[in-house]
Amino acid sequence: MALRVDLTFDSVRAVELAEFWKVALGYEDEPPPEPFATRAEWVASFGEPAQDGAGGAWLRDPDGVGPRLVFLDVPEPKVAKNRLHLDVRVGRHGEPWPRVLAKVEELRAIGGRVLHTFDRHHVVMTDPEGNEFCVAA
Repeated sequence: MALRVDLTFDSVRAVELAEFWKVALGYEDEPPPEPFATRAEWVASFGEPAQDGAGGAWLRDPDGVGPRLVFLDVPEPKVAKNRLHLDVRVGRHGEPWPRVLAKVEELRAIGGRVLHTFDRHHVVMTDPEGNEFCVAA
């Protein structure tokens, strides 16, 4: 049996970074686990101080296919290149390059930055905190 995978990002502003990735991937906020009404209550159950929304964000694929994404605040900023990066895939049906470019522009509008364009194949970008990822067909 295959196991499920969560991807966890250390970040300086977890909630804001999660908003970027919701747009990038079409994800949604994951509700807190039962019986907790909020994530703050859930975090407090581990003996941590309750903070409304501060400190972390949890996202899920609304179709239940993709991995859960977790964003956790850490005190230090990103200082080196990622050893793992995400590829945001827009699909191969029809002519995909215009869809790649449209997604790149959508992500630039909300804080993404283009690093390199490999014409008609993929675009290397960073999210608002400098995490590298690619947009491709």
